[in-house]
Amino acid sequence: MFHLKTKIAASLALAFLVTSSATFAASKAKQANPQPAPAVPAAPAVTTASTPVADYTSAAALKLRGGKGDAVAGADKAALCQGCHGEEGISTEPLIPKLAGQYGNYIAKQVRNYQAGIRTHQIMGAVAASVTEDELADIGAFFANKPMMKGSGSSANNQLGKDLFMNGDMSRMLVACAQCHGVTGKGKTPENSAFPVLGGQHKDYLLGQLINFRLGDRSNSPGGVMNIMVQRLNDTELEALADYISGL
Repeated sequence: MFHLKTKIAASLALAFLVTSSATFAASKAKQANPQPAPAVPAAPAVTTASTPVADYTSAAALKLRGGKGDAVAGADKAALCQGCHGEEGISTEPLIPKLAGQYGNYIAKQVRNYQAGIRTHQIMGAVAASVTEDELADIGAFFANKPMMKGSGSSANNQLGKDLFMNGDMSRMLVACAQCHGVTGKGKTPENSAFPVLGGQHKDYLLGQLINFRLGDRSNSPGGVMNIMVQRLNDTELEALADYISGL
């Protein structure tokens, strides 16, 4: 038995040496005659040419963006919100978000999150508690049908913010903002309210929310994606992003 085991071990060792020698020889041959590595195609950048601009003006798009509510019925009900967010959904206080053109279902979701304590704010918590589900749907539709919020375009030369928004940084697994929010920041499609309208929003509000996501004070994005993404950005990059997006 001992001799049998010895022979088996010797055979295995010999096989290993032969294999190793062959591998080493092949490796040396490759080094002597290096073959060009196959080209790896670069990930395509998000551009206005490759990504369609979201429709937010046609009647069909507005109906989808409004959600299940009635925009006409929401006109009176929205008075509850207009003192802070503006009659047309354009707030003047930079820490209060604009609602004009925002997805109706997105507005409704945020209010529900305040109702449930997922998001916290002294005033919004109290207001949210007083709104019924039907009222909420109509209010969301009302603001969704208002002329879309827009920026001044003054941040067009903000190259850092633009690069991050349009292309991200895959070396850090940082997905481009435009992949979810669209190249104009107005959303990607009329029916997808999971990712809100950002383009033209107040810079101070945007920056504040990005910081809240990074700190974990806000955590209600789909799958927590915003909390993940902003952890990969430094303060300068957050500032640049907020500035660029506000100008769209």
